[in-house]
Amino acid sequence: MEFLVDMVTTVPAGTSDDEIADMRAREAVRSAELAAQGSLLRLWRPPLQPGQWRSWGLFCADDAERLEAVLASMPLRAWRQDTVTPLSPHPNDPGLRS
Repeated sequence: MEFLVDMVTTVPAGTSDDEIADMRAREAVRSAELAAQGSLLRLWRPPLQPGQWRSWGLFCADDAERLEAVLASMPLRAWRQDTVTPLSPHPNDPGLRS
């Protein structure tokens, strides 16, 4: 199954720049691992407000429980709220293979 995940991150007040940089670096490493495993298919950055951290991700998982395990493995999850939308194939999708 594919899932669209709206990920909104809120950095806790008082978090140092070094802690933020470390968290972002660990998130980049984990994202690359998930992409190599086929769990993370795409990432987008929607229009942002000043200071807002938000991404949209296209994930692939066997089910919602497996997706939750994938999302929980991402370091930024500690600061993030995720909204998950399960996706179904559309019969007119030009990307469908026959």
